[in-house]
Amino acid sequence: MRIDVITLFPEMIQSFIEQGVTRRAYDSGHMVLKCWNPRDFADGNYRRVDDRPFGGGPGMVMLPEPLAACLLAIRQERADDRHSAPLIYFSPTGETLDQTLVRESAASANGAVLLGGRYEGVDQRFIDAHVDRQISLGDFVLSGGELPAMAWLDAVARLQPGVLNDSDSHAQDSFSPDLSGLLDSPHFTRPEVWQGVSTPPALLSGHHALIADWRRTQSLQLTAANRPDLIAKARKAGLLSAKDERILAGKT
Repeated sequence: MRIDVITLFPEMIQSFIEQGVTRRAYDSGHMVLKCWNPRDFADGNYRRVDDRPFGGGPGMVMLPEPLAACLLAIRQERADDRHSAPLIYFSPTGETLDQTLVRESAASANGAVLLGGRYEGVDQRFIDAHVDRQISLGDFVLSGGELPAMAWLDAVARLQPGVLNDSDSHAQDSFSPDLSGLLDSPHFTRPEVWQGVSTPPALLSGHHALIADWRRTQSLQLTAANRPDLIAKARKAGLLSAKDERILAGKT
């Protein structure tokens, strides 16, 4: 999978992918990443990539021409079109990034082109002409699109083969299909007793069915307490069993 990132700060992205577990996705070649600086495609001695917004107001807006020239160079090098590798723009107006979207992106053999905007945003004409999808991390505003791009890159990379030591690890992640889209259960490790608090006996029992039941119960209760919307979503999709419903009703 090839990923191209349009950013004024390529060093941020390059440094990020060289750290942690997800670097295995790049070391193994399952993901190939290239950063492109739109300033390299700007005209004039100052390589200007922004200007004041029409209509007045604070801040600056990224110019469409350098972005369009940069995108054209990417398309030519990739020898593909927007239908095989969509341009994703990280913006507050986009759909919220979630695990379903991540899994969809991770399954794409052609990857994507990511646009990390800066300043007040990107000229709307470029967005209308070239952006295929807009994604947001949530209802807050960041200084630029690099952090959302890195969040997307990390989430997609960890789903690539061989990135996690245990290939089943991501199957037990929060929001995964194996968990019916619910939150993961709490985790415990050594020592068995820490500051007077003991590890739940079920986890020490060695009884696989008992452990699975404990984890499912905890997952349901934790989700109901913190993300009841996920319970409603799982219930609507028919992912909750009669036993799950009894647990949620406190009847077990």
